[in-house]
Amino acid sequence: MESSESYGTVTSNAETTQADFNALVLRHKAMIWHICSDYNVGKAWKTEDCMQEVLVSLWRSFGTFEGRSSEKTWVWRVATNTMLMLRRKDVKSPRTEPIETVSVDDKDDEPSNESYQQLQQLIDTLPEESGTIIRAFLDGFSYKEIADMTGNSVGAVAMRIVRIKQKLKQMYERENTISQ
Repeated sequence: MESSESYGTVTSNAETTQADFNALVLRHKAMIWHICSDYNVGKAWKTEDCMQEVLVSLWRSFGTFEGRSSEKTWVWRVATNTMLMLRRKDVKSPRTEPIETVSVDDKDDEPSNESYQQLQQLIDTLPEESGTIIRAFLDGFSYKEIADMTGNSVGAVAMRIVRIKQKLKQMYERENTISQ
């Protein structure tokens, strides 16, 4: 067997596969970007870098998608798992500070953006599975889709979401009472 034939799932129909992959990325680009920006891995990682890591993961597993879940659910799961892997990897590596921080978004001073950032920071303190579940909920996935993604029952997901929301509310109130 020649080495050119052993490149995984890319077959002689590589152009079609590439076109299908590009179409998949275009359909889900906003969701992927959202996941990458939500999982703020660390100061050493930028959202664009995380996007590239997710796209590589999607490409590697593109040929293995069996259609047992929706395409959106599959992309969400690959992106989330990639970001969790990067987060674990980031914890093991030393922190680096950027030389210069440049804000591209003029909305940085808006209260809603501050609230969103505070919510993301609170979610980051939750255990990994709880963070994944609440992020999926906030991204608009149904309880059934979250159950399929996490391997839990729909009832367990519903209960976890209620408990996570209560915990986040308590954490938010505690943090805002202390800082006032």
